[in-house]
Amino acid sequence: MLLADFVRLPPVARASIADGLAAAIDIVAERAPPSHAFLRYGWYAAALSAYGGAARTLLVEEDGEPVLALPFVAAGPRWLGLAAIPGSYWPFRSFPLATDATEASLRVGLATLAASVNGLRIGPVYDDDPAAAALIAAARASGWTAIDRFVADSWRLDMAAQERDGAWPRGSTLRKNRFHEKHLASHGTPEWHFLSGADWPAGFAALGRIEQKSWIASRTDGSDAKFTAIGHGAFWQAAAADPAIAAMLHAALLTIDGEPAAFSFDLDAGTLKYAIANSYDPAFAKHSPGKLLYYRNLVEARGRGVAIVDWGAGDSGYKQVIGADRGPAIRDWLLLRPGWPAWVGRLLRGRWRASGHRPG
Repeated sequence: MLLADFVRLPPVARASIADGLAAAIDIVAERAPPSHAFLRYGWYAAALSAYGGAARTLLVEEDGEPVLALPFVAAGPRWLGLAAIPGSYWPFRSFPLATDATEASLRVGLATLAASVNGLRIGPVYDDDPAAAALIAAARASGWTAIDRFVADSWRLDMAAQERDGAWPRGSTLRKNRFHEKHLASHGTPEWHFLSGADWPAGFAALGRIEQKSWIASRTDGSDAKFTAIGHGAFWQAAAADPAIAAMLHAALLTIDGEPAAFSFDLDAGTLKYAIANSYDPAFAKHSPGKLLYYRNLVEARGRGVAIVDWGAGDSGYKQVIGADRGPAIRDWLLLRPGWPAWVGRLLRGRWRASGHRPG
């Protein structure tokens, strides 16, 4: 018989739900798009350690190979039977899905999930999130109700496109930066550092010191700081314990006479950089230390092959000045299983959407 005489059967998909976080999360993350490679066991373990919750994992295999790993925790009153994906809001909350996973596997996974929960919250996620978009489409095709609420617009800088259109950064920008750097030196000796990999988790201490001097400490209760003890420092400390995640974490750090003065912190996923946080000591605000640093940061990243910077949501003014354009919307999703949960979801769709933000 010739090879062409054989018929390849469709893959056999099997799904199961186990208590805790499945080790196979890492296997699926390695088979997912580069944008989702950080969604590893250590990422979710860090979230559980920092924010609490008891996780279970929906695992789907095709011909014995893991293609979907979806951790979830209970959300809301127990009687509602709702679940949510754990993780960090920065850059988003999603799950790993192999690039070659089939719709049949998604449907098998949803059928298994429906036996354990009435609904699943996914988000915040981008409209172009490959895992969420595929699961939402499969859910709708399987009789689930999927409702969304708008969170914010994202902003993305395509450095590769900017370079194709001409010099980037522009000469005028570099001249202004050199002017500010000259005057910044009047406060002491400025030094520019780039942290990654083995610099974590120790490097978070310097970032936290800057946040403790910044507006977030003086104008808020500090709970939204990324790297302090009263903020989200515990999450990043735990996430960086995974060497694969630590290798994706990058920061540019400005010191003045050795004292941390400004930082820009990112997560690099292939050629895509997620801008997670930046801050500076207001004592140097007159000389735009944040602006000086993130231009150096972007040029350094471009040299390592980063092409696109995802700035996330908020404060679009300075992002547009840099050259960023409006990107995909960020949304929260509720998937409600067939039956009375889907029916109730259709009735309350308006309330869920109204609880979000209005598009700008």
